[in-house]
Amino acid sequence: MAFEKVKREDNYSEWYNNIVENADLAEHSAVKGCMVIKPHGYAIWEKMQQQLDKMFKETGHSNAYFPLFVPKSLFEKEEKNAEGFAKECAIVTHYRLIPDPNRKGGLIPDPDSKLTEELVVRPTSEAIIWNTFKNWIQSYRDLPILINQWANVVRWEMRTRLFLRTAEFLWQEGHTAHATKEEAIIETEQMLDVYAEFSEEFMAIPVIKGKKTANERFAGADETYCIEGMMQDGKALQMGTSHFLGQNFAKAFDVKFQNKEGKLDFVWATSWGVSTRLMGALIMVHSDDEGLVIPPKLAHIQVVCIPIYKSMEEFELVNSKLKEVSIELKKKGIFVKIDDRDSYKPGYKFAEWEQKGIPVRLALGPRDLANNSIEVARRDLKTKEIVDLSKLSDHILNLLVDIQDNLYQKALKYRNDKYFLVSNWEEFLDVINIKKGFAIAHWDGTSETEETIKNMTKATIRCIPLKDEYGETGNCVFSGKPSTQRVVFAKSY
Repeated sequence: MAFEKVKREDNYSEWYNNIVENADLAEHSAVKGCMVIKPHGYAIWEKMQQQLDKMFKETGHSNAYFPLFVPKSLFEKEEKNAEGFAKECAIVTHYRLIPDPNRKGGLIPDPDSKLTEELVVRPTSEAIIWNTFKNWIQSYRDLPILINQWANVVRWEMRTRLFLRTAEFLWQEGHTAHATKEEAIIETEQMLDVYAEFSEEFMAIPVIKGKKTANERFAGADETYCIEGMMQDGKALQMGTSHFLGQNFAKAFDVKFQNKEGKLDFVWATSWGVSTRLMGALIMVHSDDEGLVIPPKLAHIQVVCIPIYKSMEEFELVNSKLKEVSIELKKKGIFVKIDDRDSYKPGYKFAEWEQKGIPVRLALGPRDLANNSIEVARRDLKTKEIVDLSKLSDHILNLLVDIQDNLYQKALKYRNDKYFLVSNWEEFLDVINIKKGFAIAHWDGTSETEETIKNMTKATIRCIPLKDEYGETGNCVFSGKPSTQRVVFAKSY
């Protein structure tokens, strides 16, 4: 079968959906707004999980698990948080179904099973976790608590897109408790740095680190830090957030501790998370019209080997050599798969693995075997070369490093080319609507101006950069009022 392809420049949205389908990453489920993550997609997510989990543990965090359900009274305790998520919450009201007397085979909630208190299906876990922390914390000796949870959450979205926005999604959520404000802020910034390092070193995606404005801040946080990436249509994607929660949740749940001076004080808190939205970022930043492109550090198959043959005798000879090659590559820590299916021709396999984004493809036929050589194709540049089999292992190791770096440099160049300093409203509109990139502009700091710009252009302030590279004062691009720092405006997902 042939793979139907959509060109990125013709219809970016359809191109994205096409890649998700053709690369066998995910599909829509029978539950509206939810997705099935297929084995190839989940394997990439697992690689992300494994690396992030390692980084979390290296910074002193431990994994735990908390309930999916949050009693409504607990959810309501931190008012800003509850209000911020209220419109996205799913509620459990009954715990049993009975046959519907008016419809054969139908079921209805049993009136006698109505819950005395409704349960919120977690959109985030601060409420249930801080209610638990109250039992864990009495003294400064109990602090800090550094917890991470790998879980699913539900945020009832009306308009969904696979990986980017679904009613249920997978993520990790870190929740920490500290004795001092300074400790909590250090934690918040540290985890933002972890996310930025993961994005750039493993996903090969350059990001901007910054703070959200009050309008865009996480509900219940004093400050929200974020990393923002640029997709290939010039739009921004929020790829991770780290929140300084102050003492808001400690006060809401009455979590106090006795400090070193013997006085009672409220605990300081953070929370931070990334989700399967990272899969959407990976697709949109690196993929091309031929399909998915996976950075080698996140590829569960880094090298796919395809035998070329006409007879079973040739197949046995070629496949035997590929097994030797596979063993040697695996000794070097390279993830290898031999596609020895006899139900598909090599041309089909080439197209399939190209669509799935495998970084390197090896093809070996009888003629190659006679010459002690093998064809090596790299997915990112779509180039081929003939390599001596005796030098293959080291060549592949170097090639994977080169592919990883090339993907990052390519993404960085694209972002830098779409990164515009603007000084007036006309330039701003040109960047947002015509050039389609990031507008780096002065803003007067008011919510009113921020909201007006958003309503007029659909561009939002993605972040106030932590690193002020320009360092000059100026005038707001819209209102003309004084401004102390430029911020990043863009349309976003």
